[in-house]
Amino acid sequence: MLPLRDNIPSRHKPYVMWTLLGVNVIVFLLYAGLSPAQEFKLFHLLGVVPARFFHPEWAMWQGYPENAWLPLFSHMFLHSGWLHLIVNMWTLWIFGDNVEDVMGPVRFPIFYLLCGLCALGVHMVTSPNSTVPVVGASGAIAGVMGAYFFLYPHAKVVTFLPILIIPFVFELPAVFYLGAWFLTQVFSGMLAPAGGGGVAWWAHIGGFVAGMVLLRFFRDDSRCYYCYRSESFKEWK
Repeated sequence: MLPLRDNIPSRHKPYVMWTLLGVNVIVFLLYAGLSPAQEFKLFHLLGVVPARFFHPEWAMWQGYPENAWLPLFSHMFLHSGWLHLIVNMWTLWIFGDNVEDVMGPVRFPIFYLLCGLCALGVHMVTSPNSTVPVVGASGAIAGVMGAYFFLYPHAKVVTFLPILIIPFVFELPAVFYLGAWFLTQVFSGMLAPAGGGGVAWWAHIGGFVAGMVLLRFFRDDSRCYYCYRSESFKEWK
């Protein structure tokens, strides 16, 4: 399922979301012309290879630099191809403006990065021996989706779903759309081979849960114009 739009307006310009979109696109364009070998090296240097952290002797033998903190953040701005980039940025475009609206331009980027780090942590714990580099903003964006799940469960998400060759477009409550997305990640993570089979399912799960948990520390109720105003989610503002 691909979200096309939601029905929650923004009261403030989402400058941080636009900046994140722009940075991701610019970074992708900077290395889009690399050869497969050069891209492989880039992803291993600036992406996160779990085995690099859990097996330092192996990492040293493979020639990884000792300073490993940069990939913890840089991996969020690398993507494996156009489709990977477009899907992530489109999802951020749909849900990110409303979450930034509630958090503001200072809290939102901190929240975004923390969700990405939490997502990465879950992936590393579940795949400690993986030698496949993790790249992409999916974990951080999953955190945005987790926050949206609690903030706007009443929202309507226009959804595109191709079945065979027939495209279906229909409207779903956000609580159902995001709930179905999350359950898909859980089932996929449980059924996927060790390492995720090329997709960091558990990073998506970790990011989504992190977004729900961290929301209470980053939301600003004075900016909560269209979301639930209380933590019990029984009262509208």
